[in-house]
Amino acid sequence: MPHAIHIHNQGAPEVMQWVEVPDLQPGTSEVLLRQTAVGLNYIDVYQRSGGYKLDLPACIGMEGVGIIDAIGDGVEGVKVGDRVGYVMGPPGSYAEQRVYPAERLIPLPADINDTQAAGMLLKGLTVSYLIHRTFVPQAGDTVLMHAAAGGVGMIACQWLKQRGVTVIGTVGSEEKAEIVKNYGCDYPIIYTRENFSERVMEITDGEGVPVVYDGVGASVHDGSLACLARFGTYVNFGAASGHIPPVAGAALAGRSLYFTRPGLAPHTANGNLTLEIANYLFDAVRQGVKVEINHKYELRNAVEAHRALEARATTGSTVFSV
Repeated sequence: MPHAIHIHNQGAPEVMQWVEVPDLQPGTSEVLLRQTAVGLNYIDVYQRSGGYKLDLPACIGMEGVGIIDAIGDGVEGVKVGDRVGYVMGPPGSYAEQRVYPAERLIPLPADINDTQAAGMLLKGLTVSYLIHRTFVPQAGDTVLMHAAAGGVGMIACQWLKQRGVTVIGTVGSEEKAEIVKNYGCDYPIIYTRENFSERVMEITDGEGVPVVYDGVGASVHDGSLACLARFGTYVNFGAASGHIPPVAGAALAGRSLYFTRPGLAPHTANGNLTLEIANYLFDAVRQGVKVEINHKYELRNAVEAHRALEARATTGSTVFSV
């Protein structure tokens, strides 16, 4: 019988259990995937810990890669044996097999391997919509990317650098600062040692940045607003440190600032939307953006991986083999 990670209660990493599950069959408009690799993302932590409410028991996870083993009625455009990936949609990627809506699948190019895809789809598509749809930086701009040494941050720094953008990035240690310098971050700021907003203003000669890309949330909210230039945009796309407080209009008015809270789900709501930002990502990788998969675990060892992620002991991407 196949196995999956299930949770019966939400809480610490130890609530995850490796259990046998029944064989699955695809329903109408679904495919059955034999999974080969699964990506670890912070949204998995929210699902496991209770940040997002789930019907229990549940299988968590929002990103995977695999081979189509069976198709349900009404499925078009894919066939048994195709190699595909996916992001978002219904949770359930922490499993050896799963059913998934066919219309949300991403056909994988031959030059992108399974492990690479599982390490970059959710994070890379996030960067893709951030810089192609949410706020499009121009060559010569200087931007702030929080958590520059994380999976999203390392992809973003390289991609922005490809486009001629100067990147300021926050990191938590000297080691991470040295790492991100090699991935396009021009000015790493160790936020545990210095006030990042003051440092941003120094770097920009008091002007501030036109955009802050923030996947951290509560702990950097005030500083992010403080270092924006006039007419700047605060992009909050995650809450690794907790959700930000409501943004008051008065906090934006003085410099005519903009605030937006985008998410990956609307940007992958159908196949056309997904493929557009996926093709941007695949092209960027072909042009030199590297997906650093610095941590690999067997799926059965998900508890250990979650502990490392929450302890900020990871850089780049973490991938589970299945």
